[in-house]
Amino acid sequence: MPVRRVSRTCRPALVALTLALALGACDSDSSSDAAGKAKSATATGPSVIAPGLPGEAARTLSPEEAKAALPDDSPNSADISYARGMIEHHAQAIEITELVPGRAESTPVKRLAERIAAAQRPEIAAMQGWLKDNGGDEKTTGHSHEAMPGMATEAQLANLRAAKGKAFDELFLTLMITHHEGAVTMATEVKGQGNNVRVEEMADDVIAQQTSEINRMRGM
Repeated sequence: MPVRRVSRTCRPALVALTLALALGACDSDSSSDAAGKAKSATATGPSVIAPGLPGEAARTLSPEEAKAALPDDSPNSADISYARGMIEHHAQAIEITELVPGRAESTPVKRLAERIAAAQRPEIAAMQGWLKDNGGDEKTTGHSHEAMPGMATEAQLANLRAAKGKAFDELFLTLMITHHEGAVTMATEVKGQGNNVRVEEMADDVIAQQTSEINRMRGM
């Protein structure tokens, strides 16, 4: 029977199930050691109490049933595409922030640019590592560079490079708000289309961080 993706609302219960399985195994080993008995190679281990969803009773499962109940979070094409696209998306954000020191007038804008770069460089490294661990690479998915939500066009980047002082600050904020909104859109989409828990966690980080920065930029 094919493994169905488990709803995100079930994941807390399944995490608890995993922990219960691990703790049950530890307790079994400890008791066996204390009694001075060798653990049988054919032992199936203790039963596991699986917490139910709200309104549902807990169930007692064998170790085999408990393992089978865990979700399959194998990466799908949406997860791979998100990691590839967000690496490129973040790279442009860093490229934009690198223009700030020599052109910006506002100290808050300069500090914001530093924070954006400091946050997104590690995120790029994390996504690169995830792709490597999951058999992917950084090849683009066939979409044009400017087709991703929020990406600045070459004309917009040229205008930013030519600006200085207050004009630069205003254009930087305008482009970066749009850029962040695009990243939030991408992260929201993969949460609905992807299957991998780690990618979902990275998407949650993007949504939280960049939503906060969008609000900050709108007030500047």
